[in-house]
Amino acid sequence: MKAILIVFELILFVSIIGLLISSLTVNKLKNHAIWDLELWKWCVLALVILCGRVASQWFINIIVFLIEKNFLLKHLVLYFVYGLRTSISVFIWLTLVLLVWILLFDHGYGVKRSSRATSKILHHIITRTLACFLAGAALWLVKTFSVKLIGVSFQCKRFFDRIHDSIFHQHVVQVLSTPKKKMDKKFRNINTAMQFIFTIRDVKKVKRMTEEKISTCSLKALIRFISGSKLSMSNELDDQDDIKSVSEAKHLADKIIANIGSDPQSEFIEKDRLLEFLQNERHVKYMLKLFVGAARSGKINKSDFKKWVIKVYKDRETLKRSLNDAKTAIEELNRILSAIVIVVIIIVWLLVMGLLTYKIIALVTSQLVLLAFMFGNTARTCFEAIIFVFVTHPFDVGDRCIIDGVQMVVDEMNILTTIFLRYDNERIYYPNSVLATKPIGNFFRSPPEMGDSVEFAIDVFTSIEIIAELKSRIKHYLERKHKHWSKDHILVVKEIENVNKMEMALYVTHTINFQDYAKKVKRRSKLVLELKKIFEDLGIRYYLLPQEVRIRYTGPLPS
Repeated sequence: MKAILIVFELILFVSIIGLLISSLTVNKLKNHAIWDLELWKWCVLALVILCGRVASQWFINIIVFLIEKNFLLKHLVLYFVYGLRTSISVFIWLTLVLLVWILLFDHGYGVKRSSRATSKILHHIITRTLACFLAGAALWLVKTFSVKLIGVSFQCKRFFDRIHDSIFHQHVVQVLSTPKKKMDKKFRNINTAMQFIFTIRDVKKVKRMTEEKISTCSLKALIRFISGSKLSMSNELDDQDDIKSVSEAKHLADKIIANIGSDPQSEFIEKDRLLEFLQNERHVKYMLKLFVGAARSGKINKSDFKKWVIKVYKDRETLKRSLNDAKTAIEELNRILSAIVIVVIIIVWLLVMGLLTYKIIALVTSQLVLLAFMFGNTARTCFEAIIFVFVTHPFDVGDRCIIDGVQMVVDEMNILTTIFLRYDNERIYYPNSVLATKPIGNFFRSPPEMGDSVEFAIDVFTSIEIIAELKSRIKHYLERKHKHWSKDHILVVKEIENVNKMEMALYVTHTINFQDYAKKVKRRSKLVLELKKIFEDLGIRYYLLPQEVRIRYTGPLPS
């Protein structure tokens, strides 16, 4: 449909240009007038009205192309340029229409106005209507700019790094899962995960993404690619198989380990095997940094690699849902603002045309007061929800949060409500205006190292030497499990209670935040079991104080 419209507008453009040239060169048409206005002026007016929109779009596209190519501005600037180009082209088009109308029908330009009252009234109506349309286009431009400004905080600032990492991870997965006989130089050197490569002109432009100089076309393609696809792997037929579950992600990890030809008896994947497939030293170094201790040793533990593939799949699905929800929220906001702008344009047009008398204004004002009384609280709630979603924005889809002391995972975000999943998968709906008044903890956005504690009590008569040995054993365990725990820890005596037990606490630091809460609980459970084993080895006990027991004989039991 769009192609047909473009062809039709081109035909109109060529036809009107031909008629304009004829009216200026053919003698019979030079002096021909319609309603006391020369034919060539009618041609100019028709050309501006019917083809001005297309011409303004071409002009804006050329300007955007020159800005992007000659100045290579950062993606935030180009994001606004591309988002506003339609509104700007419409504004330029309406400006040209109003300018041509005034120049052709005003005194001193072209034919003079007719003396008839109806012609004057018609002229004033058309002029004021065009002026209102131009003002409406300016308001629409401001509205579009505001929506794009809000969209920047979502798609560029919050998601760009995650999109880039997700696509790099998919590139690694696809390359490592490709059978070696199918590998070629082109496949190794170009990120095959970027199926939007046809919208990017060269590979150097892909590399510039890390410098935040990606073009908006590429940025939009990145978002579409993540939102509309799944994590995939290469198969024997040189095709792509989508990963749709955790079990398939585990199978993919096993396939990669078998495909890269690592030693089945070894627990590690060597750096040389990765370099043989990726053919890029920088990519290999970046990948090794994703695993604890791998950058120093040059080896990746196979079990850690399997967990990483599963994490890549989960992160990809979470990012996809986050982008879709962010897009939905922005579209809802855009519809709300569009409705407001349309109402304002209609009111301005009625005022300019003089159709709103004082009586009508008083009537409308009274009705607005009534509506404000009826829906004022709703409007305030909606405004607070918009501020919460687009300005505060304390979480994204997939984040694990604490609200009112309950841990929940964000399942879906909308303008007015947010849906959470509790630990038992119960869906809980929270109005965003209510969430705006509550303190919210976010594990995903917390630092990568979070603290934890284990409290216990030992007998007060436990010797200082045994307590010192207890500290040594705990330190040794934490150093041995350096992938799970930071070496920074502290064992303190909180208090002595009832002169028979010492309340002690072990404060430790995880190497992860608590977004993956199951992993946190498993690590803490292993630590507690290790403490139990240490207590048994060192003979640490806790004895209750002697309790007074009174026994009284009440006679034989009745038979």
